[in-house]
This record gives sequence, C-alpha cells and structure tokens, in this order.
Amino acid sequence: MTNRQTNNNQRTSQIQIGGAKMLKNLTTILTMGAVSLVSVFVVGCESGGQAGAGIGALAGAGIGQLAGRSTEATLIGAAIGGGAGYMVGNEADKKQAHAERAYLREEMSYVTVNMTNSNGSISQVRLRKYGVGYVGTRGEYYDHLPTSGELRPVYGF
Repeated sequence: MTNRQTNNNQRTSQIQIGGAKMLKNLTTILTMGAVSLVSVFVVGCESGGQAGAGIGALAGAGIGQLAGRSTEATLIGAAIGGGAGYMVGNEADKKQAHAERAYLREEMSYVTVNMTNSNGSISQVRLRKYGVGYVGTRGEYYDHLPTSGELRPVYGF
C-alpha cells in the first residue's frame, strides 16, 4: 500500500468517525426534544414555573450541545436552563397570584344593592365597606347595609 492510499484511508475513517459523532449528537438533540415535547403535551404544565423549567431545559440542552458537543455539556446546559427557566416562571406565578389576591380583596370590600326605581326599572348601587358601615358612590355614609328604599332618594328616579 502506498502512502497516498494510507492517507486516503485515514481521511475516510476520520470522516466516518466524524459523521458518527455528528449523527450521535443529532440523535441526542432530537431525542431530548421529543421527550420534552411529549412530556409537555402529555403531562401538561400546571404553572408558569413548570413551563419555564421545560422550555429552559430544552433551550439549555440545545445550547450545551452546540457549545460543548458532548453529552455532559448537553446535560449541564439542560440543568442550568431548567433551573433558570423555573426561577423566571415561578416569579411570574408569584406576581400573578399577588395580583389575583389584590383583586379579590378589592372586590370583597364592595357590595351591590339592587334598587327599584319609581318606573319599575332596577338600578344597581355599589357601596364600599368602610369600618362597620358603607359608603355610597356620592360619599354618603350608612351605619348599616341600606335597603332599596333608603337608597331611592339618593340614587333613584
């Protein structure tokens, strides 16, 4: 065998080894992507933290694979991305829960009284709880929950 044939055989084997590594990397990425998508669609995400962790893990795995071209880099990227995604999603969940609680507290401090007008129509009067009494939209104070008859002189027609 000549030197030229030996060099060609070495190049061919290097290409085959490089192709096998590339195929392995591509298979790893596709497998992780498929598993992530299946788990998201089958299990579902109960919260933004879970969705963030899934998306972060998938993105981190992809970045780790592209940067390190090894299984370890892929796993490290998935772990870091999943953790970061969970933290971001969890903070969004906390803000949403806080806003919902504030809305409920606000709504609980109001009561609506249906008032029958002189022509038979019904008007709604929204009163805000204030201490032990109620305050109307025109600023009047009632020491008890007023009836439709008590509200008619102020709000009725």
